[in-house]
Parts: sequence; structure tokens; C-alpha cells
Amino acid sequence: MSQGQWYPPEWPDRIRALAAGELTAVTPRRAATVMLLRDRGPQAPAPGPVVHMLRRRTSMAFAGGAYAYPGGGVDPRDDDRLIGWAGPPLEQWADRLGVATVTEAQAVVCAAVRETFEEAGVLLAGPTATTVVGDTTGDDWEADREALVARDLSFAEFLDRRGLVLRSDLLGAWARWITPEFEPRRYDTWFFVAALPEGQRTRDVSTEADRTVWIAPGEAARRYDAGELLMMPPTVTTLRALAPYRTAAEALEAADVQDMTPVLAQARLEGDELVLTWPGHDEFTKHVPAAGGGGGAA
Repeated sequence: MSQGQWYPPEWPDRIRALAAGELTAVTPRRAATVMLLRDRGPQAPAPGPVVHMLRRRTSMAFAGGAYAYPGGGVDPRDDDRLIGWAGPPLEQWADRLGVATVTEAQAVVCAAVRETFEEAGVLLAGPTATTVVGDTTGDDWEADREALVARDLSFAEFLDRRGLVLRSDLLGAWARWITPEFEPRRYDTWFFVAALPEGQRTRDVSTEADRTVWIAPGEAARRYDAGELLMMPPTVTTLRALAPYRTAAEALEAADVQDMTPVLAQARLEGDELVLTWPGHDEFTKHVPAAGGGGGAA
């Protein structure tokens, strides 16, 4: 078992309660996260892109201390009205994301783009369908970013004010993971991949993170295996999947063939043990005593 895996100490008791019918699963909140990639220069010691990651503050109620990608929940206003849009039509996005309506597809993609701007200062939008904004580090951009974080400004209003269209063609849907039914905070999260636009740079602006880093996906997975970096199963899985690609563009192109079947953890009783599994991802299988105990990193 890998040593950097994040398991909350309350999971065994909650799994037992769910199995006994004493716990009602909460409806997961829609969310999106973006694996933002950047190619390294020709003098890099090894080939392949690096990915932008944040370490969540230890005080966070969900996944405190774990490394993750920029992301967060859907703003209900992302469903309100259609926005300026470039790239594949919303019908195509709805089919790819496995959602029922074009408004829901827009909301998920909006969440991915908005959260990347809120947490990393990178904006996947432009004045036309073939352009993208440049430097977003000015005071006026920062004021808009803070207004989005505070929910004083909707993403649609932000795009309208700036005369921008969302560049959905700069994103590729990569995976979908749903928080286990025994968790009190549940998310139905779509994972996207994107390349850092030319002229933009990431900024350490997230209030939910205490550290940011650009790191090769394979190196991040190796450090997880060594117990040096704490991560949740979907983060580790997507890092391993990104590791073989030689450029950000190559990874983005590969997004179209990634399996978007939702991954949901399952728990069952086997004798005197609780067995926690993620279908299709055996490395995360967890055995905990049915009588109590368990939790923490494993």
C-alpha cells in the first residue's frame, strides 16, 4: 500500500454506519478541477510537461494537507444563462461529460475555468474564439478575481464585462470521480486537462492552499509512493495517467480517449474486516478492522 494516501480517521465508523443503515448518503455537489500543464524548456533534465499543484491548508475540513489541482464547486449562477462560448458545442460537451442538459455542461466547464482563475490566476478565455488573454496580474484583474471568489460577481457577468468568450477548446475532459457515500462532504468532480496559455503565469493566490508547485506528474506520483506527498486516490490516478505524455499538447489531445465512467468507492464487510475499494483501481484497496480503529495515512 502506498504511504501518501489520504484517509480520514472517521471513515471506518462512517462505513460501518452506512452498512448498518444508520447513515444516509448526502447528494454530491458538482465540482471541477483542472490539471494545468506547462512544457519545460529544452534544457530540462527530463522530457515531459509539469503540472501545477496546490497543497491544501491543514485546517481545511476536506483533504487538509493533501496535494491537489486548482478546482472547486459549481456556482449555481453558472446554470443561469448561456455565456460567450468558443470550442465544441455544448451538446458535445454534455455527451462527453455524461450530463443531461447543455446548461449543466456549461456549468461544469465554467466551474473548471472560473476556479482555475480564482485559485491560480490563469484564465482560459479570450476576446475571440481564436485568441486568449495575456497577462492577468494587473490590479484590475485581481479585483475581478477577488470578486469572483467572494461570489460578488458571477462568471457570466465577468466575461460580459471583459468582452470575453470561454475557450472550451483549451480544455479536455479527463476523468470523473465521486466522493464515497459515507463522506459528509461529497463532490461529483470532473477532472480536466489544459495547457498554460502563452503570456500567462500562475500565481499563489488561493486562500485554501499554503503552497503551490510545478512538478512532473511522474515525480509527484513517485513522491506519493515514497510517503512524501499526501494525496487522494483521484489525484494519484490522474498523475500516473499524465506521466507518459511528452508535451502538454500531447496530453490535451489524449483527453478525448480517456474513460469518463464515474469512479465511486465501495465498502463491504468481509468477516472481521471492512474492505474499501475503488473499482478499477486496486492500489487503493483498504482493509480496516470491523470492530473499530483505522484511518489516517495508509
